[in-house]
This record gives sequence, structure tokens and C-alpha cells, in this order.
Amino acid sequence: MFAKRIRELRRKKGLSQEKLARLANVSFITVVKIESGESKHPTIQTMAGIAKALGISLDELIRE
Repeated sequence: MFAKRIRELRRKKGLSQEKLARLANVSFITVVKIESGESKHPTIQTMAGIAKALGISLDELIRE
């Protein structure tokens, strides 16, 4: 699931949830909800922003 993948990649890059949110241009709460699995269907724009902030492609982020 991408929630776990985002959390792992964020931690590997040494980013806080707040820093990832700023880099991805999304709210802190959005990052928290995605990582916790509460937000199961984030928008493509949100996911693209997170992927860019993590330095990976959207495909890499959402693949299983």
C-alpha cells in the first residue's frame, strides 16, 4: 500500500511529515491522513506532489 511506502521513503530521506507536506505543497494533515491510511484515495495532484518531493516518479510511488 502506498501509505507505508510514503512513510518509509520519507523516513529514509530524513524528512518530517511537516517538511514533506511543505515540499509537496499539501497540508500537514493530508500527509498524516495518507500515511495513517485514513485517506485511501488522495488526488493525483497530491500524489504527484508527494512523489516529486520524495524525488521519485509517480509510478514508483504507487506501484505495489
